Amino acid sequence: MIRVVLFDLDGTLADTAPDLGYAVNRMRETRGLPELPLSVTRPVTSMGARGLLKAGFGIDPGHADYQPLREEFLHIYERNICRESRLFEGMAQLLDTIEARGVRWGIVTNKTERLARVLIDQLGIASRAACLVGGDTTPHLKPHPAPLLAACEALQESAGACVYVGDDRRDIDAGRAAGTKVAVAGWGYLNGGAPETWDADWMLAGPRDLVALL
Repeated sequence: MIRVVLFDLDGTLADTAPDLGYAVNRMRETRGLPELPLSVTRPVTSMGARGLLKAGFGIDPGHADYQPLREEFLHIYERNICRESRLFEGMAQLLDTIEARGVRWGIVTNKTERLARVLIDQLGIASRAACLVGGDTTPHLKPHPAPLLAACEALQESAGACVYVGDDRRDIDAGRAAGTKVAVAGWGYLNGGAPETWDADWMLAGPRDLVALL
């Protein structure tokens, strides 16, 4: 029996691609570079600053300029974190249904905990989440199971009674390693190859599909 639903944040719970793309485009603008269309930045949204800086400037974390660019990116993003970001269509109704059934829900994301808290507060759901585990809450990022295990510990719930919903291959791998059930958010950014190969328990076309699992 599923007693807890854990969600990834970017690309699962909320569509944050427009604001992350906006941040990298403001950086490009100050350097005299043309804006990148959302079709270029959206697919790498789940990878956060690393993905956006790769798309915007072709650099990886090993590059000498990566860290200062990352700090600039995060500074711009924090000031514009909820310009256009919204819960995905049907997600608000799903959260209402989950709560009405007495099921708790929380968030496990690779976004830093501070930024994640700012975002969910502006989305109006901060007080409803039973837990929030960010990318710096534990020493490890997904696909390591530590963030999900930390969520289970915070909720005093066994991993087997939880389902983790995510749109990235790392989400599914993390859930598998932690011992939760795992479901692919088919409405998300789907980074990491063909979702059919991720060995998930369920493929969800839309948020409403999760109701049947409860």
